[in-house]
Amino acid sequence: MPSPDNSKATQSGKTDSRSLPEIFAAEETPILRYAFSLVGRRAVAEEIVQDSFLQLHTHWDEVENPVAWLYRAVRNRSYNHHRDNKREVLSEDETQPESDDPKDTPEDLLHRMEAAGFLRLLLAELEEADRQLIQLKYYEDLKYREISERTGISIGTVGYRLHHVLKQLAEKLRHLGIESAP
Repeated sequence: MPSPDNSKATQSGKTDSRSLPEIFAAEETPILRYAFSLVGRRAVAEEIVQDSFLQLHTHWDEVENPVAWLYRAVRNRSYNHHRDNKREVLSEDETQPESDDPKDTPEDLLHRMEAAGFLRLLLAELEEADRQLIQLKYYEDLKYREISERTGISIGTVGYRLHHVLKQLAEKLRHLGIESAP
């Protein structure tokens, strides 16, 4: 039985020739970010990622694409976490999207939560000035004139920059397979 750190992984049909420690070193941070975007709590995200890597270790010989397997495992564990802790999640974090439509399935809710998580990550990557414009317009619900007064940027520039920032965010979300913002 080959061990997870055996570099002969391609002989067993794996699409990724890296060993488990190499995959862990390279993929832990992005997978942790992904988990956090799904559950919104760092401790829970860390636990989900740790459990997923341990499960991968257990099933190493059976897994053909370890990275894809990890992302799927994290997504499934996040879904299970939300299902099992629904009351806790909704009461602790008011920013989690709630479903007004009784026809929404747990998977619909998870898709919206994934989209919201990706949007939070993309917003965190914005330059501070652009993030401030988004904050003032959409979180503080200010008009362009009020944003202009607060930031010292002309009203026309506020509108122009917000338009382009939103267009860039929408394009990045589309690239991730998300067609509309949550």
